[in-house]
Amino acid sequence: MENLPVYHGPIGKEEGERRLAQDGRDGCYLVRNSDSVPGVFCLCVLCNGFVYTYRLHKDDAGSWAAETTQGVQKRYFRKIQNLIAAFQKPGQGIAIPLLYPVTAQRRAQTHTEPGNSLSPTHNSPYPQQRMPHAAQGQKNRSKKEMQQAFG
Repeated sequence: MENLPVYHGPIGKEEGERRLAQDGRDGCYLVRNSDSVPGVFCLCVLCNGFVYTYRLHKDDAGSWAAETTQGVQKRYFRKIQNLIAAFQKPGQGIAIPLLYPVTAQRRAQTHTEPGNSLSPTHNSPYPQQRMPHAAQGQKNRSKKEMQQAFG
């Protein structure tokens, strides 16, 4: 996992949301460690001001899968890179295709530059606002809100 450019490590939910908001584009994504389940990772993607989180796990055979929207058949991939490539296409059971990788290297460079200034195109459209967190399996959005989010 450490060799995956979009893997940010054990940064936590709030930091992951902040990094995605900093990019600000619908479809930007990253992978981080799960806060609540050891050995599980989270694929986080920004869509319409919300961060959607999908758990990624490796089965006993070494294949990767993601917990997506109910009713979408679970798919298994030999490599995490193949899973990410599949989710770059529409209709895969996630809120929006993965469009813009937020790499840990780019994040580290941006964070350590003097003045820490970002170009205007990367400023967050959500200044000083904590972004709502919504994901499959979590009950913090109503059914009506989920229907609106998924069209």
